[in-house]
Order: sequence, then C-alpha cells, then structure tokens
Amino acid sequence: MNLDELLKEYSELESQLADPAVHADQGRARTLGKRYAQLTPVVGTYRELEATRDDLSAAKELAGEDEGFAEEAAELEKRVPRLEERLKHLLIPRDPNDDKDIIMEIKAGEGGEESALFAGDLLRMYLRYAERIGWKAEIIDSQPSDLGGYKDVAVAIKAKGDDGVWSRLKFEGGVHRVQRVPVTESQGRIHTSAAGVFVYPEAEDVEVQIDPNELRIDVYRSSGPGGQSVNTTDSAVRITHLPTGTVVSCQNEKSQLQNKESAMRILRARLLAIAQEQADAAAQAERKSQVRTVDRSERVRTYNYPENRISDHRVGFKAYNLDQVLDGELNAVTQALIDAEMAEKLAQHS
Repeated sequence: MNLDELLKEYSELESQLADPAVHADQGRARTLGKRYAQLTPVVGTYRELEATRDDLSAAKELAGEDEGFAEEAAELEKRVPRLEERLKHLLIPRDPNDDKDIIMEIKAGEGGEESALFAGDLLRMYLRYAERIGWKAEIIDSQPSDLGGYKDVAVAIKAKGDDGVWSRLKFEGGVHRVQRVPVTESQGRIHTSAAGVFVYPEAEDVEVQIDPNELRIDVYRSSGPGGQSVNTTDSAVRITHLPTGTVVSCQNEKSQLQNKESAMRILRARLLAIAQEQADAAAQAERKSQVRTVDRSERVRTYNYPENRISDHRVGFKAYNLDQVLDGELNAVTQALIDAEMAEKLAQHS
C-alpha cells in the first residue's frame, strides 16, 4: 500500500470512528481504533514533512531580505532528510502479528536432565523479561523434570499496551544452546545441551475455526517428575486435531475443563501459525528459523556460562552479561534482531 492509499484509509477511519453507530459494535470499534493508531505516526510524520518543506520554501524566498530567514532555511534543510528517513521507516509493511500476544513453548532437547534444567532457566528469563516490561505471563501447562527443570512448558504472555508481545519475542523461536558445568557432572567438565523454543501469536476464536468433529479428546491422570501420578482423577487432557495431526496435552489444572481450555488455546495458536505459513510465502520463509527438532547444530543462540557470554548467531550479536540476560535483561538482544529485520526490509524496499 502506497502513501496516498494510507492517507485515504486514515481519512476514512477518522470518519468511521466519528460515527456513533460504529461504537455500538465494540469489536469493530476496537479493530478500527487499532488500525487508526497504527497509521497515526505515518500521517503525523507526513504532515510534519510537508509543513517543513513549505516552511523551507518560504524561508528561502525571504532569505535575501533577512539573514534570520537564511539561518532558518539552513535548519529546515537539515530536518527534511531526517523526516524523510523516518517516513520511509514507517512505510515499511508491518508484520500483521506484531500487536498480538503470544504463546511460547519451551521443550528440553538433547542433554537429559541438564537440558530440562536449562529449559527452566529460559522460562525464568522470559518471565523476568515480561515482568520488567509490564507484561502478564501465565504458565498454562508444564511437565516438570526430576531435578526441578522442565521437560516441556507452555506460557501465555500478554501485553498491557499497544506494543504487542510478538513484535519483540517472535525471533526467540529456535534452538537455544547452553555450555556450562551441569549440576549432574561430578568431574567439573563443561557440557553442551539444548532446548527448543517455539513462539506462536495467540489466536482469537474468530481467526481459527475448529470443527469439534475433527478433534479427538483423550483424558488421563496427571503425572509429575519421575512419572508418578499426582492426581486421583482423569483431569489431564490430550487433544488431537485430526486434519493436521497436531497434538496438544495439558495437565496443569485439577479441572479437566480448565485443562481442555488451555489445550485449545495452544491448539488455536499452532493452527493459526500453520494457516499463515500455508497462505503467506513470506511468513513461511520467516518461520524456517523456528526449530523443528531440538538439534544443537540448528542453534540460534548460545549461552556460555564460563565466559558469561551470550551470542545470537543470526545477527552476530555478542555480549558478556549473560547473568543479567538470564535475569530478564533481554532488550539489547531483542533489539539487535528487530534492527536486523528493519535493515533487511529497508533493503528490500529501497
């Protein structure tokens, strides 16, 4: 969509949002308001650029009569390219999921108990990051390991403002590798293990229609570390989506109904990701970075404990504050990935 089309859409949105009848439908009003908020910086920057160009033209005309206008013209000439650059950035197509909340799954991979412990460390890192930003995080399912880590854990993360969680955490998908001396190692040798992180934009009911007849729902007793039963009733739920073969299990809650609701949230998010991959070649290419198997050779990031180093292999990011990153100081890492995506998009649209 070019600038003229965006300006026209913005004007139409203004008219629609001024109509009281629109606000009778809260869902529609919310959708229109969100789009209006997205376009406001674009239109504001465009109007500021046009006003600056007009002021520059007038200042140049008057510069011969008054030196003060010559100085003003020089300042305005510096502002124009800055505004042009800002507008160019704003006109780059947004990821349509950027304002969405997410569901994240962290799965232990190679490395046994050490991998499960690392999965627990990653979970804590994301929970602390969410806490620092002011997001709400909720563990919706987990399979603890014997030593206190997680074989598998799913967490829903919700934003409070307009800046969606997906926009900052969509690049976390992939294999995360750790190098450290495991608590299970008596000789003090450094081991390498890995955990997989999967990130999905959380789907709303209207985005993914699921036919109940295409689901197989099994119930069973919840199990804890070591496989022992932790519940006397069949409250755990396993849902299989027959057309795609997608399987989701949840056992966190004591209520079968609550576990079913959590499993459906995860299933909707996974099915939305599958649908977007099939419908959008760009989304499919982007999600190739998301891990399919937890194989250390497919790593996207390495956490080296002996050197206190974190390295993101996709963008060449490296820092020696691993302890702070694991405590939720993720901004520098995520910003490096966001900047890399922006640079790539600028190159494509230049």
